[in-house]
Amino acid sequence: MDIDELCSRIDTVDADLHAFVAEPGRRDRLLREMGEHPLPIGVKDVIHVAGLPTAAGSNLPPDVLTGDEAPVVTRLKEHGALVVGKTVTAEFAFQAPGETRNPHNRNHTPGGSSSGSAAAVAAGLVPAALGTQTVGSVIRPAAFCGIVGFKPTYGRISTEGVIANAPSFDTVGVLAASVGWVERVAAIACAGWTPAAAEGRPVLAVPIGAYLDQTEPEARVAFFEQVNALRDKGFEVREVPALDDIEVVAARNRTINLYELARVHERWFDSFASLYEARTATGVREGRKIATDEYEAALRDRERYAEELVAGMDAFDVWVAPSAPGPAPDSLATTGNATMNLPWTQARLPVVGLPAGKLDGLPLGLQFVARPHHDEQLVAWAAELSRSL
Repeated sequence: MDIDELCSRIDTVDADLHAFVAEPGRRDRLLREMGEHPLPIGVKDVIHVAGLPTAAGSNLPPDVLTGDEAPVVTRLKEHGALVVGKTVTAEFAFQAPGETRNPHNRNHTPGGSSSGSAAAVAAGLVPAALGTQTVGSVIRPAAFCGIVGFKPTYGRISTEGVIANAPSFDTVGVLAASVGWVERVAAIACAGWTPAAAEGRPVLAVPIGAYLDQTEPEARVAFFEQVNALRDKGFEVREVPALDDIEVVAARNRTINLYELARVHERWFDSFASLYEARTATGVREGRKIATDEYEAALRDRERYAEELVAGMDAFDVWVAPSAPGPAPDSLATTGNATMNLPWTQARLPVVGLPAGKLDGLPLGLQFVARPHHDEQLVAWAAELSRSL
């Protein structure tokens, strides 16, 4: 790797893309830290990296947010990773966008909250980056930027050293240029990773009903074209009525997310409320109003929901669904709609998002969802699924 060439490319491409957090002295640091065969990665700016400040996309003083390096970063460094830089995030990985733009059209959102990680990979600045997903913050920006996203089973990657959004949901994930890069990073980052062979083809299921009806009409047509392409390649695809209670799922998610967001920010909010973006501040204040018994009831309902969703997978191997309701919105004031990611994250299932064509010149994605702890098998299947799209 030529560090001078990499930094020059970042200086040029990122001048209007804004995927990386600005870092004075980046070139000198990378020259000092570069190993013999470095694995260049970006790291979302809610994940602590030794020697680099963590601002979490906020205006809070970095020394208030400081913490020890995340074990996932340390582990990657021990296996040759070179942290090229912190990547821009929505404020505290919530809803207020950072300054990152979509590499395919600078007027469109790159998605969020792992916006910088997705854009950096899509622009070819790094082959892989770490992100986090609380609802759809890995899979959706991967789709909007036309790259691969991987959200492992909840807990497979430690969230120690990560500034939380909602600890019950937060999952460290990987955004990458290919399935091969996902597997390379996941094999280091995920606890107990045991590579799996893609033995046989998975039986796929399309969730028919109110959930799928949330997609934009043209995007839904494009989705079924991709489903038919998989059928033509020999995959068995079934249409399964599912998730007609998506509004209930969304309401439960809001209760849990806002309650936990408020508790995470107890240590900072009263002192620095004026520095928060309006959407984040509103979320914290709303979360403070949620009663503990309401939150605990939502957690119990979530467990029942997840058990029922997984039990319904006995007749097939993998759900397939659009990664987002449509392509990236024509706005930088939003990170997009996470509703298509919501059911799977709430159930803590592993998900791989794959690029799947374009609509009006903007990328679309498909997400493939497996049973808990079938991460290795899902990633193995993803390689063949990617070739078939």
